[in-house]
Amino acid sequence: MTEKITKCNLEDLQVLREISIETFNDTFSNQNSADNMKAYLDRAFTSTQLEQELANHSSQFYFMWCDEEIAGYLKVNVNDAQSEEMGDEFLEIERIYIRSKFQRKGLGKYLIDKAIEIAEEQNKKSIWLGVWEKNEKAIRFYNKLGFVQTGAHSFYMGDEEQMDIIMTKTLI
Repeated sequence: MTEKITKCNLEDLQVLREISIETFNDTFSNQNSADNMKAYLDRAFTSTQLEQELANHSSQFYFMWCDEEIAGYLKVNVNDAQSEEMGDEFLEIERIYIRSKFQRKGLGKYLIDKAIEIAEEQNKKSIWLGVWEKNEKAIRFYNKLGFVQTGAHSFYMGDEEQMDIIMTKTLI
């Protein structure tokens, strides 16, 4: 298995959108109503929304390739692009989305390592992320990598308020 990471740009918009919808659906559709899923997907992953995110200099997207196929992606934010006010010393991992057929192959850790590398290059002291409180598999994964719960915030899936756990990892 050959892995590589490439930075996304505007030309990647349509593929990024397709993978976003696919992975989000695969991960969360069995635990949320069809109406709430549709409402969220129609808001979060429109071409216009993703184009704005790609154009933001404080956000970066990276495709994870596995054997010449896009396996998923990473989105990181700094400064005012972070979804919570965490300050200049933090980097947010907003999304780690891995397509179903590539899960359980160590690619999530590979993307976390990429986020840590980016954070260190930018002299950040900590990285953080939000993870749905019901996503126990992801919480265990992040715990294993040294993330600890430091807070929580609301997240809206359509009209349903849900809770994300904020997890932080201090960098050396």
